Amino acid sequence: MSIRIGIMGYGNLGRGVECAVRQNPDLELTAVFTRRDPSKVKILTQTAQVFKASEAIEKKDLIDVLIICGGSATDLPEMTPEYVKYFNVIDSFDTHKKIPEHFANVDSAAKESGHIGIISVGWDPGMFSLNRLYAASILPEGKDYTFWGKGVSQGHSDAIRRIEGVRDARQYTIPVDSSLEAVRRGEDPELTTRQKHTRECFVVAEDGADKAKIEKEIVTMPYYFDEYDTTVHFITQEELDRDHKGIPHGGFVIRSGKTGWNGENSHIIEYSLKLDSNPEFTSCVLAAYARAAYRLNKEGQTGARTVFDIAPAMLSPLSGEEIRARML
Repeated sequence: MSIRIGIMGYGNLGRGVECAVRQNPDLELTAVFTRRDPSKVKILTQTAQVFKASEAIEKKDLIDVLIICGGSATDLPEMTPEYVKYFNVIDSFDTHKKIPEHFANVDSAAKESGHIGIISVGWDPGMFSLNRLYAASILPEGKDYTFWGKGVSQGHSDAIRRIEGVRDARQYTIPVDSSLEAVRRGEDPELTTRQKHTRECFVVAEDGADKAKIEKEIVTMPYYFDEYDTTVHFITQEELDRDHKGIPHGGFVIRSGKTGWNGENSHIIEYSLKLDSNPEFTSCVLAAYARAAYRLNKEGQTGARTVFDIAPAMLSPLSGEEIRARML
């Protein structure tokens, strides 16, 4: 029997989830929920239906796992703890400093309702988080470094778009090359947040909007921009559509460490991603963890989880015997 998937929100991430579900024969998209007029939302899956977001709870019997495709700034802190009362859920909450608070809120609601809620699923947090944990566990004497980009951050772009007077926006996260190369050389530099990345924003303002006010709100935004050197460019919608229509991203997780009785040998662990489409790759990770959420709940487990809590075999459609034979 297929695992029935629901999508809450049909933007870039929701469309990516629809494509990811199609690539997994044991998953089936049954419903898409939107805050827009459902009659104007055209999906690709002919066997699925589109409903108003307000109808989600009454359609809960159609769904085994609800993948919540909202923004971390305002959507997910409210939506995930609410929907886990009725569904097993997955989200891609990516405000790193607020993950403990978000986890606690989802955990409480999930345990009370008897569901599983896997939060902060994607590539960072997500796949990069796993690689940080693996590398630090293997090389306890060492340092971790994470560099993102160059690429479009969905969460940061969404945060800009929610500022009053902003029509559209793209935000690029850019590694500082000199810092990245120093880490790769094993120099173990002490780097501040500002020394590791810069942020570049391309913003389409509404007619008559106060651009100086918008720029100030961007560069001072806590958790998103205030700790970085941030450049804001105001451009037209035509320029944004022409020059910034793609959503590429990627980055590097690096652990430098020492081994030997006196630390005489040096080692570098590096994991990297180069993504043509940030949302489509994130969607593929979400789909794999949806499988895990379904399996865990079938076992009678409840509460919140992160990628740290999920055994790798839970992500695969293959049996344990097949995984051992093919991949071990």
